[in-house]
Amino acid sequence: SHTAFDTDSVNIKPAFHSTMDKLADVVVRYGKTTLTIVGHTDNVGTNQYNQKLSERRAVSVAQYFESRHVSPLRLATLGKGEGEPVASNNTESGRSANRRVEIYVEPIVGG
Repeated sequence: SHTAFDTDSVNIKPAFHSTMDKLADVVVRYGKTTLTIVGHTDNVGTNQYNQKLSERRAVSVAQYFESRHVSPLRLATLGKGEGEPVASNNTESGRSANRRVEIYVEPIVGG
């Protein structure tokens, strides 16, 4: 499955751990980078609830990276709720694709 999260969950599916571990290793190795972690949801539930859920998903991923020795000072989190779907919320596969985080690796400028 390509879905990082079950409906209404902030727990990262184990299938994603190896990919996240590889990214954490790269980030630790290249110290002049930061990660911005953006959480998203499907449209099941209220806008307000999904906003909070997306924020909690981003924090969950940040905590995972912290557990893999990435400094919390290099992590930023943001929730976008259900507002930026990548697929239709009219099907289970579409909703599944929308339950995600996006991770942006950025250089530390002037550092």
